[in-house]
Amino acid sequence: MPTTIPSQPLLTPVIALVVWTFVMEAWMYALRLPALSKYHIDTSPAMTTASMNAKIPRHLQWPADNYNHLHEQPTLFYAVALALNQLGVDDGVTVGLAWMYVGLRVVHSVVQASRNPIMVRFQVFAASSFVLLGLTVKAAIVVM
Repeated sequence: MPTTIPSQPLLTPVIALVVWTFVMEAWMYALRLPALSKYHIDTSPAMTTASMNAKIPRHLQWPADNYNHLHEQPTLFYAVALALNQLGVDDGVTVGLAWMYVGLRVVHSVVQASRNPIMVRFQVFAASSFVLLGLTVKAAIVVM
């Protein structure tokens, strides 16, 4: 028997950011796996990450760095967005902020994984942090 799923627009940006994380994982492997062969990287269990990375050019490591970053601050986004969803918040401003956060994280990924200008990357990160703060304040207001 079919059931109707209530509108939960905050779930779509959450899922979109998870999908983007998988895109970055694919980008990471597309560069990193060939580099292991090209630069004759020892992949034995005794090797440290630092030893392996020392032999791979930095620009080939940027997507991996970003993949790791997508497991840091975005976890707060997931928690806040899911909390807001659970609280039934679905106004346009909140959903727009959630999408803005996702968009800024995608921009951050592309900036870091392609050219990696630190100050540009920082500005995008700061903007995404500000948006995440807005979502957090909204959640705090709703639960008070």
